[in-house]
Amino acid sequence: MKALIKKTIWILPVAVLLFSCGNKKKDDTLAEKVSTETSKTKQLEIEKPQLTFGFIKLTDMAPLAIAKEKGFFEDEGLFVSVEAQSNWKNVLDRVIDGQLDGSHMLSGQPIAAGAGFGRQAELVTPFSMDLNGNGITVSNDVWSKMKPNVPKGADGKPIHPIKADALKPVIDEYKNNGKAFKMGMVFPVSTHNYEIRYWLAAAGIHPGMYTADNVQGQIDAEVLLSVTPPPQMPATLEAGTIYGYCVGEPWNQQAVFKGIGVPVTTNYDIWKNNPEKVFVMTKKFVEENPNTAIAVTKALIRAGKWLDEPGNRAEAVKILSMPQYVGADEVVLANSMTGTFEFEKGDKREMPDFNVFYKYNATYPFYSDGIWFLTQMRRWGQIPESKPAAWYAETIKDIYRPDIWKKAAALLVEEGNIPASDIPETDGYKPATSDFIDGTTYDAKDPIGYINSFKIGNKDEAVQ
Repeated sequence: MKALIKKTIWILPVAVLLFSCGNKKKDDTLAEKVSTETSKTKQLEIEKPQLTFGFIKLTDMAPLAIAKEKGFFEDEGLFVSVEAQSNWKNVLDRVIDGQLDGSHMLSGQPIAAGAGFGRQAELVTPFSMDLNGNGITVSNDVWSKMKPNVPKGADGKPIHPIKADALKPVIDEYKNNGKAFKMGMVFPVSTHNYEIRYWLAAAGIHPGMYTADNVQGQIDAEVLLSVTPPPQMPATLEAGTIYGYCVGEPWNQQAVFKGIGVPVTTNYDIWKNNPEKVFVMTKKFVEENPNTAIAVTKALIRAGKWLDEPGNRAEAVKILSMPQYVGADEVVLANSMTGTFEFEKGDKREMPDFNVFYKYNATYPFYSDGIWFLTQMRRWGQIPESKPAAWYAETIKDIYRPDIWKKAAALLVEEGNIPASDIPETDGYKPATSDFIDGTTYDAKDPIGYINSFKIGNKDEAVQ
């Protein structure tokens, strides 16, 4: 008996050592076990079953949390760690350097990395994480000065959407008093930067241009935009360092709950059903691990579908409130995640599509979504020179990978996890739309015409 105990004690550390070193045989055994335990899922030969993904503490990281907590990753033979990151630059660097296998990322990050702005790398996205989900919040003082300029309804409440025309007199007042008007956004290539710029410029307020010498994008700016990490937005507003910001949830609703600010518009009103975050991996990772990339995409598509099924949002809020994910109070998360959005305190409105994770083909990486970001980079000078129209299409096709999405979706249909009708029949381009706060029409197949349609920003001649 003593000999047996001794032998067992000797074997255990070796087993632990083999496992901690990522022993492939052990991984394969685990994957086989999951394969036999899942009836619906068709197992692929996974090249890399143990993965680490990153995210920023925002509600739109939800597909990652749900894919993990509901077992969708495990169904695919994947063993995933999901780790919060400190800021968007850190996310980008860690994916490029291989410290993360993939991450929740700003749509503009992989695009900028392939288009010549900021750190360059070959990144791809096979999955769009969500639509909408952002807001623009101003301080209580700024709102008190804006409010008289906002039309009211019969109920005495402000009529939405609120345009930046209501903010223009406030900015002029600050300027006349010798004060710069400062607002925050989360990153130079974030949707938030382009949305707040769009909102301001639609009212004739210049948000500033980027040049090689001014990477802050503040040339000719009437509003000085600067970077603040999302979770720090409310505290930065409360400290008076900025007078407003554009950010994702729950950080607009947090300002309402803390009584320090008022959300005045959402990005649903700036561009109805606009693309928001994406899931990103390096091109090298996808080429070396093609089945793993498909399996990850399958799990995330299932998570998006689960999130948009009626009745699941309350559970999603509980999961996201966990400290390892968003970590905000359930009541704050629920304010936007369950189909409502609160503007001025007590003014809670129905917004069923504030967070969309699956409806309207939300998970499909449309080329037209990516091209919009390229047009904004050119509009504001992040892309410093004119490009031919063909460049926009060619550039985005190296980054947005609907081919991976289609392979994943086809398997999900075969397994009965999604209906075939959920796969869009598309060339990768959405129809032209004028669902913007200023009514301007966006046609991704005419990027130069779109850039030239704006009064503020760069103008391009057709380059051959």
